[in-house]
Amino acid sequence: MSHRQPPPDDDINAFRQALEQAGVRRIRYNRADTGKPRTTSHPQRDQAAAARRAAAVSAGDDVATGRTSDGRVEPVRPSEYLDFALPDLPYRTRSQLKRGLIQWEGGLDLHGYSLEEARAELESFLRDSVASGHRCVIVVHGKAWGATADYPVIKSHVNAWLREWPSVLAFCSATDAEGGTGAVYVLLRRRGHTP
Repeated sequence: MSHRQPPPDDDINAFRQALEQAGVRRIRYNRADTGKPRTTSHPQRDQAAAARRAAAVSAGDDVATGRTSDGRVEPVRPSEYLDFALPDLPYRTRSQLKRGLIQWEGGLDLHGYSLEEARAELESFLRDSVASGHRCVIVVHGKAWGATADYPVIKSHVNAWLREWPSVLAFCSATDAEGGTGAVYVLLRRRGHTP
């Protein structure tokens, strides 16, 4: 196993200078500041997020909270098809989900979010969807590579987070017409129901 040598100092300095000339600034904190509004505000997205948060709070303590890990995840390829189902999920239901035959009732687009923001939005969205009695939702995670990683960070984390969420019965990559490997259909357990 060979280890890569760090680039020469001249290359590092040239790279830093190019970043500075392009107006790139160093991030001071590796956490989202939830006390301030986002600078690139989308009225529909903001309204939807506020509604999800309100529904999650009103859903009570019986709905899972903070169930997704923030640890290391297994990287997935941009074009990799995601597929997960609990063992007791009927084959017919899983097949319908894969073919996009189960109508989704809500959607979340994670483009433009940091990893922490994406995690919080996904948790809030899943809580709201369960509280609303939705059976199937779509989550658009994209498949762009991360700025500091050589794999799609949000997609890889969504793949891990959905496997941990107690109300998720199954998920799989969407059909090409609805985002392909940049989105997933998520089948949810309805409150008080089995698959």
